[in-house]
Amino acid sequence: MKPENQPELYIISSSPHTHEGSSVERIMLDVLIALAPAFAASLYFFKLDALRLTGTCVATCLIAEWLCRKAMKRESSIRDLSAVVTGVLLAFNLPPSLPTWMAVAGSLFAITICKQIFGGLGYNVFNPALAARAFMLISFTGAMTHWSSSDWAASLASGAADAATGATPLGLIKEAVKTGASIPHFSTATIMKLASGNINGCLGETSALALLLGGAYLLYRKVITWHIPTAYIGTVFIYACILHMVSPATSALPHMHLLSGGLIIGAFFMATDMVTSPVTKKGMLIFGVGCGIITMLIRTVKTGSYPEGVSFAILLMNAITPLINRGCRNRVFGTKS
Repeated sequence: MKPENQPELYIISSSPHTHEGSSVERIMLDVLIALAPAFAASLYFFKLDALRLTGTCVATCLIAEWLCRKAMKRESSIRDLSAVVTGVLLAFNLPPSLPTWMAVAGSLFAITICKQIFGGLGYNVFNPALAARAFMLISFTGAMTHWSSSDWAASLASGAADAATGATPLGLIKEAVKTGASIPHFSTATIMKLASGNINGCLGETSALALLLGGAYLLYRKVITWHIPTAYIGTVFIYACILHMVSPATSALPHMHLLSGGLIIGAFFMATDMVTSPVTKKGMLIFGVGCGIITMLIRTVKTGSYPEGVSFAILLMNAITPLINRGCRNRVFGTKS
């Protein structure tokens, strides 16, 4: 006979003990939905080039992911949509006139070298899309810094406008900083073009409004928190304000730094990468501030030749994320330190 008062048995397991119901697939799908407005803007402004580069990067990333997992004799991971996100983000960081074969090379580098060689999703040290962009900047410098001509600078002085038809706003600012010349005056019309996306630049970074709409969706879905974007953008704004107060003639207005280049797409979509960013709130704030400072240093130092600093800033902070996590560990309940 069984004893009447048999004790209950409990299964002991490691945390987490509850699950909120999210999954990698759901998170990546939310990121793709958030990127949809920027993709629509790129199609509107860059036409078939946007479709060509985005399709090439996504298809190459998926094929590379499948082949890598096959070669490593591991379960296929293409259904988690992480390779699709990498492909879209890489395409959004490319100039619209870039040759297709270069996009293929960058996509292969992103998946094989930056992601799968470390073990796949969750083990990579650097954001794959940004690491691939850095690789392409070094390998294909001319093509990666060639911008199609446009009339965005028509409101500038005639000489500046002629020189700017194939340049980005950050390129003009950097050239003025290097030579010690006055910063070009950007009219309200130019600011509106920066916000809408009708300006020279990479596919997905030009439309600030579309990116902010996507960022708001990620915050609403709680895919990301406010800490990194706010710290990043806030640091750039404060840094730019201080520079402009010290030397108004040789420093761009703060809103030019906020709307130009890849700051917004970097702050909301790449600096917030769960794998390569800190896990604590304090660590996220430190990470965002560091990204902001490095970005502005690269943009504003006279001896430098590169006008943009977002990609390299995030990659450098990715490298010290383990140190940030170690220094910002939450105190374990019931312990003294």
